[in-house]
Amino acid sequence: MKSAQKVIATAAVLAMSVAALSACGSDTADDSKGKVYFLNTKPEIVDQLQELADAYTDETGVSVDIQTAASGTNNQTLTSELSKSDGPTMFNLAGFDQYAKFKDYLEPVQDSEAYQLLTDEGKSYAYKDGDTAYTIPYAAEWYGIIYNKKIVNEYAKKSYAVIKSADDITSWDVLKKVMNSMQEHKDDIGLEGAVSTPGLDASDNYRFSSHMARIPLFYELKDLGVTFSLDITGKYMDNYKDLWDTMVKDSPTEPSLIGSGTYEDSTAEFSTGAVAFYPNGVWAYSQIKDNDVADEDLGMLPYYMGNPGEEDYGPAAVYDANWAINKNASEADKKASLDFIKWMVSSDTGKNALAKEMGFAAPFTTFGDDDQPANPLVAAAKEWSESKGKKTVYTASIPGQQWMDNIANPLVEYTQGTGDWDAVVEGFAGTWKTLWDAYKDSTGMLPPADPLS
Repeated sequence: MKSAQKVIATAAVLAMSVAALSACGSDTADDSKGKVYFLNTKPEIVDQLQELADAYTDETGVSVDIQTAASGTNNQTLTSELSKSDGPTMFNLAGFDQYAKFKDYLEPVQDSEAYQLLTDEGKSYAYKDGDTAYTIPYAAEWYGIIYNKKIVNEYAKKSYAVIKSADDITSWDVLKKVMNSMQEHKDDIGLEGAVSTPGLDASDNYRFSSHMARIPLFYELKDLGVTFSLDITGKYMDNYKDLWDTMVKDSPTEPSLIGSGTYEDSTAEFSTGAVAFYPNGVWAYSQIKDNDVADEDLGMLPYYMGNPGEEDYGPAAVYDANWAINKNASEADKKASLDFIKWMVSSDTGKNALAKEMGFAAPFTTFGDDDQPANPLVAAAKEWSESKGKKTVYTASIPGQQWMDNIANPLVEYTQGTGDWDAVVEGFAGTWKTLWDAYKDSTGMLPPADPLS
């Protein structure tokens, strides 16, 4: 099938190393104008970035080299590449932990034309030290449980259905019953499973060790009334477990094989219509589109798992996607990189790529009503706050890849039946303070503990 071929092609790209994904742009490059080496850590937009790089070089003569870190290797790749004398001139930065870890490489950007094009909201999410801004946020993103409206509504017509339409899924109790019912009747519905495989391969486990894990973290911080605390106990990890167990049971893959399930496997299941539910974020649209799920059939639910008060919330919002400039690059290359960013957010070519091709809700004053993302997942996520009046789940800072590994590794063992759930909770809560203390010792920084309204 066309859709399967597309996802397989994406898998091949994601499996490559950073070196294998390098690109030198057009032969028309003029190095006297400075050059851009962009280290990208978002594998899902590799093709679109390369097209942008080629277009910019053709238009300006400036060389733009795009390299992309392999999934699950962002910190290692950034550490390695930034230590080189010919390291990246600009790079992606995601999360407070990466800001703290790589702050010594960051060039102040608050006086640049590119930064000045940010909306006030966009500027508020830049990583700052006092009045000095070090990053340029370029996308507001949301994540939750993506679903196929067509499949769910066709299921709702069945005599055994537990809902009348997709709109009836307003709580974890209902969602769990729907998933279990669809799994029980999957052959009649024509599915391989109710929910996509929750793969724990290195390419995929971030969805569960970072995104899904932030949901019980948010509700614990909500109880404390702050955006950050060192005193995390794993209070709501039993709710996480309930959703996790349901996804494993109601997916196409045997529990013993979950550890090798990849991002591409899970994406392919949803994109080809083999499952109804797919936990992920709005960025997944670039891989879902042009396959077997129509845009109008894409919806997004909150990460329901039975946390108290979750009926008042929609999907989680994250503003982690930032561009940063390497302060160790030459002045010419720094200018070239900032000029490239300015072009991406102000030219018709760049705006079309960011909003229409990549599906980003970009926080720049240059984006008018006609420049909003052609991404139905963004629209589905925003509908919860704009039409349904729901609050947005705050995405709390986490102490980096090690914390994610501390959750993912015992989660594999638990799912395969060779470990117990207590080890997952220990990875979530037991190592939290230790890892943040290590960050404070090495960087002198902790995330701000602001009131969580």
